Amino acid sequence: MTTFKDRKTDASAGTFTIAQVLEILAGGRLPVRFTAYDGSSAGPPDVPLGLDLLTPRGTHYLATGRGDLGLARAYIAGDLDLRGVHPGDPYELLKALSESLVFTRPPARLMVDIIRSIGIRQLRPIEPPPEEAEPRWRRVAGGLRHSKTRDADAIHHHYDVSNRFYEWVLGSSMTYTCACYPSGDASLDEAQENKYRLVFEKLRLRPGDRLLDVGCGWGGMVRYAARRGVRATGVTLSIEQTAWAQRAVAEDGLSDLAEVRFGDYRDVTETGFDAISSIGLLEHIGVRNYASYFRFLQDRLRPGGLLLNHCITRPENQTEPATRGFIDRYVFPDGELTGSGRIISEAQDTGLEVLHEENLRQHYALTLRDWGANLVEHWDEAVAEVGLPTAKVWGLYMAGSRLGFERNGIQLHQVLMTRPHEGGAAGDLPLRPWWTP
Repeated sequence: MTTFKDRKTDASAGTFTIAQVLEILAGGRLPVRFTAYDGSSAGPPDVPLGLDLLTPRGTHYLATGRGDLGLARAYIAGDLDLRGVHPGDPYELLKALSESLVFTRPPARLMVDIIRSIGIRQLRPIEPPPEEAEPRWRRVAGGLRHSKTRDADAIHHHYDVSNRFYEWVLGSSMTYTCACYPSGDASLDEAQENKYRLVFEKLRLRPGDRLLDVGCGWGGMVRYAARRGVRATGVTLSIEQTAWAQRAVAEDGLSDLAEVRFGDYRDVTETGFDAISSIGLLEHIGVRNYASYFRFLQDRLRPGGLLLNHCITRPENQTEPATRGFIDRYVFPDGELTGSGRIISEAQDTGLEVLHEENLRQHYALTLRDWGANLVEHWDEAVAEVGLPTAKVWGLYMAGSRLGFERNGIQLHQVLMTRPHEGGAAGDLPLRPWWTP
């Protein structure tokens, strides 16, 4: 039987096939089957999961893209096929790769042979797929990071894909944030309704109260609150979301209580709100802007008013917040994540009092599971609507994010805060949590 070591030794004059190069870099531990356009193959022959490299351009992408960016480029451009999984939900393949595939740097002499085998031309960067956002250093032309203009561009890149596409992926709730599953067998729609119920109860909203929902998406929280007699105002930087939400408000007969505006949350001038919800916005704010963000929201609250911040976080507070690679270029340009401790510290330093916080990361893994299933179910319609490359981006992004939440690489925290009364009085807040978990 020919082993990985034998194949390395047998390569003539230090020249390797593409599959041999991959085996060397992976230390001979490929968890899936790999084939390449030069006729070579590697990995266990009897596994259903595999990667098929179809073109020399794919080798360019794999050799020049750092981290997950090279694989994403080759896959999105059609130069790399994923075998054994549906493109709408490649979770099982990504799971196998993440569990077993670890690249190591070979000794210098072997590295020379690898470069000779690949060809020096394959190590020169080439134009990425058109779906890729510009690198951060080139985005300066659109304004400083997290300026109003540049934030609008980033939101447009991700949220103005297509309302029909989002309807297929998100389901009837049109809610693109972590759901809260009341039980393991709850449906996605039930879990999203339960999430809005949880936020509503945490904010102690009552008929006649005023709610501001910043980064309101398609208006799910706004409409939930308005149906319960709350005067709700939502604001979003997405033109597509605004149009969909305004139409939904009118169709639901809520126009006397609910309003969705197109614009930046920083343009809201009203004050005295009883409560503010920020569900999935902080990821786009930028860590250096947290202080001004929390000050702005605190100024919009009445004394004793409540603020709930719901956002994706890192599991610690030390990592550089800027996202890199595939997520930054294809999903959330300029997105930044930090730990819940950093968020709480910034909120406290602006004068807000933190009342409660909880981590819902397992719920986000379930949410992404259900979104992936929806994309698989509506794959043909989705591809017809947004194109195959964009549909691939979404399948890859949701499956990878699901793994991140399952393995505690990322988390989802809800932090409940209040604007203190004069002199620190607690007002009429109950002594213990007043909501149903």
